[in-house]
Amino acid sequence: MQHFSQFRLKAIAAIIVGAAVLPHAAFAEERAGDAKKADTDTIKIKKVEVISTTPLQSLGLPLELIPANIQVVKGEDMRNQGSLTIADYMTQNLAGVSVNDTQNNPFQPDITFRGYSASPLLGTPQGLSVFVDGVRVNEPFGDVVSWDLIPMNAIQSMSLIPGSNPLFGLNTLGGALSLQTKSGRTNQGGAVEAYTGSWGRKAGSAEYGGVSKDGSVDYFFSASSFTEDGWRDHSPTDVRQLFGKVGWQNETSKIDLSYTGADNDMIGNGFIPSEMMRTLGRSTILTRPDQTKNTMSMLNLSGAHWFNDDVMFSGNVYVRNSKTKTLNGDGNDDVDDAVFTADCTGSAAPEDECGGALNRSSAKKTGYGFTSQMTFNQNLFQKKNQFTAGFGYDYSKTRFNQLTEFGNLNATRGVDGVGLVDDEGAVKLTGKSTTWSLFATDTLSLNEFWHVTLSSRYNHTKIDNSDHLIATGDPESLSGVHSFNRINPAIGLNFTPTKDLTVYGSYNEGSRAPTSIELGCANPAVPCKLPNAMAGDPPLKQVVAKTYEAGMRGNLSKDVKWSASVYRAQNFNDIQFIYANASGGYFDNVGKTKRIGLDTNLTGRSGIFSWGAGYSYIKATYESDFALGNEVNTSSDGDQIQVTKGDHMAGIPQHQIKFRGQVDVTPKWTIGTNLLLFSDQYARGNENNKDQGEGAKLGGYTIVNLDTRYNIGKGWSVFAKAVNVFDKEYNSGGMIGESFFLANGTYDGGEDHRASLRAPGAPRAGWVGLRWEFGGAKGSNLADAN
Repeated sequence: MQHFSQFRLKAIAAIIVGAAVLPHAAFAEERAGDAKKADTDTIKIKKVEVISTTPLQSLGLPLELIPANIQVVKGEDMRNQGSLTIADYMTQNLAGVSVNDTQNNPFQPDITFRGYSASPLLGTPQGLSVFVDGVRVNEPFGDVVSWDLIPMNAIQSMSLIPGSNPLFGLNTLGGALSLQTKSGRTNQGGAVEAYTGSWGRKAGSAEYGGVSKDGSVDYFFSASSFTEDGWRDHSPTDVRQLFGKVGWQNETSKIDLSYTGADNDMIGNGFIPSEMMRTLGRSTILTRPDQTKNTMSMLNLSGAHWFNDDVMFSGNVYVRNSKTKTLNGDGNDDVDDAVFTADCTGSAAPEDECGGALNRSSAKKTGYGFTSQMTFNQNLFQKKNQFTAGFGYDYSKTRFNQLTEFGNLNATRGVDGVGLVDDEGAVKLTGKSTTWSLFATDTLSLNEFWHVTLSSRYNHTKIDNSDHLIATGDPESLSGVHSFNRINPAIGLNFTPTKDLTVYGSYNEGSRAPTSIELGCANPAVPCKLPNAMAGDPPLKQVVAKTYEAGMRGNLSKDVKWSASVYRAQNFNDIQFIYANASGGYFDNVGKTKRIGLDTNLTGRSGIFSWGAGYSYIKATYESDFALGNEVNTSSDGDQIQVTKGDHMAGIPQHQIKFRGQVDVTPKWTIGTNLLLFSDQYARGNENNKDQGEGAKLGGYTIVNLDTRYNIGKGWSVFAKAVNVFDKEYNSGGMIGESFFLANGTYDGGEDHRASLRAPGAPRAGWVGLRWEFGGAKGSNLADAN
């Protein structure tokens, strides 16, 4: 009741603030007719590319009025480079983005932006929010991002918004990714595409869009299929995606109903000890399988209504059902080398005698919600002003089950179950999450040169965990109810002395409430084998991020653009997954962490050449002292290491350089290249930066990719792509851990030893394909410009 009272009071306060602003908008609407006509004529004549400042469709603002270094990408650009996923394109092209490919599956990369993660892996501290057509698609169980559930051939555009922007809600600690899908108005006609090549990869896609004869109805449908054997041993993947959208509009209103579906089976066998990699080759694996099956269906009804040229309502309602099943074959951490047996079938003590374990989990997730907002693009005190206010509701329910079956290790280091179950490790949990939000933002042009933006969002989140195996009140029960409330503010200032230069500065705050799995896996005494176990839940605090950013952008000429930004982001009560051993750990608040950095970018075109070059600097450090359980770090004392203020966070390269070049050899033939350079990084398990053993750091690396496309004519084109063309051997991720296996892959009878675990980068590979476009020229429609 106390939380409800706080929520009610804050909600009333927010409404009062909105009520104080809205009369000015109403008054502006009644301004002199000739003045309004002049403003309206200006809007109609001057065509300006605008960007929505919230996840929903809105009237938007010109880029020069937004106090952030937003990176905007067209879906066509991603397709022309042959990008497999959104994350793939981001890694190769966008400033501040790097990858830790710990799963070694092309659809399961661990992406970091400015030192904040968006990963499909439970246990990774998430810090980026992802939206598709205004719907947040971070999974409710751990805030993870399932890249395989985003249909690439349905993406119209992508915007990467940096900082802890409160308008994008929970988990926007380091940034937000906002995706807009295609429609029949923006993509008229059809296309069919297929390609094949290395690693047994075979992929195809089809799409078709159009508009009814009277122009009121549009439709777009797409489907894709992907299958490959994988470049690592025993690592096949099958991904199938489906998307459809039907829309209706008249002169003042617009409605879209979309469906997204996926049915995917991915195997990524992850880390491998460096000694095994040297002996058996980079394609070898440690244990298997490491399988993830994702299925998803989502309906999203979105709409907008223009009351006039200056006032717009927009909103959406969605329902999303998904299921994730995992099957992980691992070494049995509890095996006793004194009694270990190669065949433990029928054993009376399998936890001591079996060398392997099959960890199974299932998470059924149901979510629904809505968001609505009003945007007023009207003068305030005779000054240009845009005000947006809205509210949202999101609910999710996750039913999580876990079971461990003991097994025997076979000759390929796979685990064969023997039907003996670890009852103590079983989990049956229902987690419910409810979030109410109120938000508002206002951008006021003080004069022709100075523009100020004020924003705020209030979030109220309730997490309700119910343990179906252990009674409430038991110290190891997962049951518990937790509530989190916070108002996050933001302020920005833009200076536009000329049409070719913008200078800006901003301060913003964002927050993330702990998720069900984090609250259920927070006991150091009972480490979790993610995603396969949880234990009693000491309360965790919500994470709060505070970000300062300043930057400039402009045009050196008509065809050359540049940008530069510096930032300082600090997390309070940051949540990290603390590794207690090779395969287990727990979530905990570790105090403060900090990211400071620089992003620069230069893009241009001269004749047949176009290019883009960027440099990013990221320094991510712990700003609090704390202890971590770790028995293999060479500086370990009593199976612990001491992390101190200033220690660098693991898995984040400090320097990165990216270059994209493209040449139009002929009007029909283009060749492009991407050059990526990342500096060294600390391995996980070396958070104190003091380990002196092998694998304490991962070396930096440089890779080069190539792509080409040739237009045959009559809608037909051929394309090809090659990755890592110089066949560079590198590692994108690493961890100091333990292994039960010798360098030749032989099981060491339950004797574990320190291991330098590596996520090897993919070797040289290439693909070639054919595309046919038909049924009408593709193009955009001004009615959909926002």
